[in-house]
Amino acid sequence: MEFIKYEKKGRVAFVTINRPEVMNALHPPANLELSQAWDDFQQDADAWVAIVTGAGEKAFCAGNDLKYSAQHGMGAVTMGSGGFGGITARFDLFKPVIAAVNGLALGGGFEIALAADIIVAADHARFGLPEPKVGLAALAGGMHRLPRQMPLKIAMGLMLTGRHFSAEEATRWGLVNECVPVSQLMSTAERWANEILECSPLSVRATKETAMSGLGSSVQEALGRSYPLTGALFRSEDMMEGVTAFAQKRKPQWKGR
Repeated sequence: MEFIKYEKKGRVAFVTINRPEVMNALHPPANLELSQAWDDFQQDADAWVAIVTGAGEKAFCAGNDLKYSAQHGMGAVTMGSGGFGGITARFDLFKPVIAAVNGLALGGGFEIALAADIIVAADHARFGLPEPKVGLAALAGGMHRLPRQMPLKIAMGLMLTGRHFSAEEATRWGLVNECVPVSQLMSTAERWANEILECSPLSVRATKETAMSGLGSSVQEALGRSYPLTGALFRSEDMMEGVTAFAQKRKPQWKGR
């Protein structure tokens, strides 16, 4: 990997965009590497949670590398599987993803964070979808996810003006789960990951699949649907391990099967 860092520590996979010289903006080679990393995470039975972040303290990801696009043309903007950053169109990833936003998260960078399940932000981080200011549009899910994750009028005001906003505002509007000093960012993200790892990984995936798949339906319709991972959960060793451990007053030993 030349433009990202990808490593695993125990059950946690760490995906770090590593182009700090351009605010971690993504060009096609970086997008392809991210796609490969998310493919690996999705397929690795031993990786249960992922944390995505950016190198340095200035930027999480400034979105598409516009200088690269200006030199090579918009037709040169290519991506692998999963959409921008390898994740914005990865709708079959039901393992939990935490975004540790260490600075600017703009355009496609903000869309990567919006595609995560939990956002932890450094207190100096800033967010925004500024595409209209440069004649573009947030086509990697931002225009759909933002109005679903915060009040509609606030989201529309932000999208139609392309305005940046602070981590404090993002926390107040419910976009960010926790806002901390940058020195505590990764330890906070890892704390969230470790709390998730206390739960059955199959339960966590079934929960994510059910919640995300049911968002576009009424509660009645969502309750009437079947969800494959819920079925797998009730056939799993981990389900029996959970209830047995509870009865025996001990900590469960999850196997992920």
